[in-house]
Amino acid sequence: MSLWPLFNPASVAVVGASATPGKAGDAMMRSLAGLPGRLHPVNPRGGHIAGLRAYPSVTGIPESVDLAVLVVPPAAVPAALEECGQAGVRAAVICAGGFAESGAAGIELQERVRAIARAHGIRVLGPNTSGFMNPSAGVAANFLPGVSELRPGPAAFVAQSGGVNLALSFLAAAEGLGLRLGVGLGNAVDVGFHHVLDHLADDEGCRVVGLHVEGVTEGRALCEAVDRLSARKPVVALKVGRADVGDFARSHTGALTGDYALTRAALAQAGAVVADDPTELVDAMRALAARRVRPRARPGIGLVTGQAGPGLIIADTLRGSGVSLPELADATTRRLGELLPPLTYQRNPVDTGRPAETFADVVAAVAADPGVAALVIHALDEPGALDPVAAVKAVPDTLPVLYASGGPAPILDTRGQELSALGVPLFRSPDRAARAARALITDATTRHRLSRTAEGSDGAALAADVRPRPSHSPVGGGGGGASGEAADAGDRAPDEYGAKAVLAAAGIRVPEGRACADREQAGRALLELGGPVVVKILDASVTHKSDHGGVRTGVRTQDDLGVALDALDGLAARLRIRPRYLVERQAPPGPELIVGGLRDPAFGPVVLLALGGVGVELAPDPILRLAPLSRADAEEMAGSLPAPLLAGYRGAPPVDVDAVADVLLAAAAILTSRTDIAELDINPLRLTPEGPVALDALIVGGRQSSRKDTDD
Repeated sequence: MSLWPLFNPASVAVVGASATPGKAGDAMMRSLAGLPGRLHPVNPRGGHIAGLRAYPSVTGIPESVDLAVLVVPPAAVPAALEECGQAGVRAAVICAGGFAESGAAGIELQERVRAIARAHGIRVLGPNTSGFMNPSAGVAANFLPGVSELRPGPAAFVAQSGGVNLALSFLAAAEGLGLRLGVGLGNAVDVGFHHVLDHLADDEGCRVVGLHVEGVTEGRALCEAVDRLSARKPVVALKVGRADVGDFARSHTGALTGDYALTRAALAQAGAVVADDPTELVDAMRALAARRVRPRARPGIGLVTGQAGPGLIIADTLRGSGVSLPELADATTRRLGELLPPLTYQRNPVDTGRPAETFADVVAAVAADPGVAALVIHALDEPGALDPVAAVKAVPDTLPVLYASGGPAPILDTRGQELSALGVPLFRSPDRAARAARALITDATTRHRLSRTAEGSDGAALAADVRPRPSHSPVGGGGGGASGEAADAGDRAPDEYGAKAVLAAAGIRVPEGRACADREQAGRALLELGGPVVVKILDASVTHKSDHGGVRTGVRTQDDLGVALDALDGLAARLRIRPRYLVERQAPPGPELIVGGLRDPAFGPVVLLALGGVGVELAPDPILRLAPLSRADAEEMAGSLPAPLLAGYRGAPPVDVDAVADVLLAAAAILTSRTDIAELDINPLRLTPEGPVALDALIVGGRQSSRKDTDD
């Protein structure tokens, strides 16, 4: 059902309206006083409020009502909403708190509200929300003083918190960015992120959208809506809760993800530019509202600065974020040589020294360079020495331009207005301009990646996109029921041998090995495989074998094997498990990665790539993506590994990005096709000359409420 009656109502009823100053019903009436449509106060006492006739009930209003704003205590909400349903009201905003956020009784009350809304087909915003603002329609359904003063513009905010919705809207207004729609979702009993985002996708007056995310219950719906919206207009997202790991700490892979990291990764994968704080979010929105960079794999920024120090801050921030400042073409540098003194830096960044009369020509030359996809200009405001408007007018309208400056506030206010009229945002510090430029590039590269994803793959054809390389070392036969144990992970967790059978079936290389029920079978396995081999304790309850001496490497002879088995038998006795062994051909040395996956309650299947072994010191943060993966997704994940590792760390050969991508695709395919698997860990995945090899594997069944972890 359309959200138009909610956000663009022709008639509004305020249920709980009041003429008493200080009450929420009075504040809401004041906020809505400028409504171009009809405003109807509703109060059991009737009479008149704010010069308007007050009705004892919504059902008594003699015309149809698009929107009812309920400013009543939580216990009174169900009855008030029921009356709205009887009166044919199409949408409602429920401001009161005291619902699901307050405990069991509040949850029950919220479910009553949900049922009433569904029964009558009412679109509900809230409860526990301060409302929304739509300046272009003259609707300020929010009881905070001053919301009616917000000016119309191209920016929309969708926030879980009504307070953050207001804070972002006023912050944007202070920077000259007008508001199209500001929405506080509250508890989202009905209208959620994806509903509002789809509404904004069809709103031609909206050019950029900012998201504030606290917690997510419908992660897939949110990401799918971001994907749809970002293809048409830019989305910038802010996720709060950096330190909150929550329930993820109970799982191996989950301990590496966390709600904060996973949500940010999912939003970025869907097409959003992810910001670290509100100021960065608003600055990114200002840049993207003006003009987007065309999608490409690695668009470059051209930087022209009138002062070397601030220019260095911008260049350092951009390069530190992986943004390209390409060297300029020969024709460009020749032209700059004609315009600038010989001691100035003329390659990119271009340092003009103190701005002179040639500044606009320098800007035009850099803007015309074929490697420049967007331009950043920095110059302190020096009246008489520099005309910022003339400099910007030298740039074609199709090229995004960001301008950074410093100077007295009144002068910069005027400059900001002049530049805004040309579609160029002004930033009052070099670091803010740099982060805004980074947002432009992130948006462009993300759209390029998503276009490759759309062209190269779809979720239904995921299995065909997995291209395992021929393996000379599949899981070996003999001595165990690996296939039976791996067939249904939901019944019980398979041991390592069974887990590796699942990996091998998906095309992931594993060491050739034998599951051995006794010492005699282990001896035969050594003869068949030849040394050196690795011997491990084999039991599904032992998930960190090396921590307790459950892994013996370099076993070459029967005597070596006997020593290893004696140690493993001792461990089995201490753990009170039956001694069984996994004997595997020892893999050659190489860098180690961690590939994992889990079934998140909000986002569904998630794939993780992290560094293992000594590589952890290069990048402690994992790379996360939602499954299914496209080929482009998997290659982008593998290509995001630290540059030293990709190039060959500590004498190791360079990483085969395609081969790592194959493993990621196979892991994603396992998670998406095997709903009985809740968690998958390959730790480590060793990168050998023959290709990646899964040295250890763990699978946790999806129908198990808990699992025994002997190593804890």
